[in-house]
Amino acid sequence: MPIYSYRCESCGHTLDALQKVADAPLRDCPSCGAAALHKQVTAAGFQLKGSGWYATDFKGKGGGGAAAKAEPAAATAAAAAPAAAPACGASCACH
Repeated sequence: MPIYSYRCESCGHTLDALQKVADAPLRDCPSCGAAALHKQVTAAGFQLKGSGWYATDFKGKGGGGAAAKAEPAAATAAAAAPAAAPACGASCACH
């Protein structure tokens, strides 16, 4: 069941309510008794558990997955390649 955040337009009181999706929204403020409660827009939070694609491919600080594993190999190959000699020669003033 989702947790909904409410705010009273009359007194400013805020509360969180655990409700079913099909339940009617709350209207009466428990603080002042006015029928002025309105749902607030909040960020949804969820947690992935188990050994599915998230745990094996994307879990971790670096993004994980095959793309992150391929980057170090490509960087190592680029570092091992010799630097190309300038086309004009070593005696020019442009380098």
